[in-house]
Amino acid sequence: MKTPPKDQTNPTRNVTVLSVSPIPDDHISLKQIIHYSDWGVHSDSRWELNESLTLTSAVTVLRQRQIPVVICERDLQPGTWREMLEHVGCLPSPPLLIVTSRLADERLWAEALNLGAYDVLAKPFDKREVIRTVTSAWLHWAGRFSAWVGTKATATA
Repeated sequence: MKTPPKDQTNPTRNVTVLSVSPIPDDHISLKQIIHYSDWGVHSDSRWELNESLTLTSAVTVLRQRQIPVVICERDLQPGTWREMLEHVGCLPSPPLLIVTSRLADERLWAEALNLGAYDVLAKPFDKREVIRTVTSAWLHWAGRFSAWVGTKATATA
């Protein structure tokens, strides 16, 4: 069994998301949604958005911190969401990857889901869709890895 990273987060208290995109507006939009939304989760939960502009910087963050959900732009320049998926798959408690794109067509959805991404979000972001998708991904991740931190993830979505 894999062991958790030293930098533990309590899944019932901290919902940490990493936004990976070379597009500053993506981070701004997600920050507005996360900080100004009623997520419907346990009232003690705190939501934190981390930002990376590149694949390389995102991988560095993921090696240093346990992050349950990664929201990744399809084209990272250099790099792609597929490379991010490969990197997260090598982590001890791999985060769930949500791919974003202005061109979120059926082909991207099929490819992303078949290769192991958790979901796909179309841009511009729809507040309800982001909340639903991130909450669902976090609950799925927390259910898988809550034994590591000795807690049971409780939330009402």
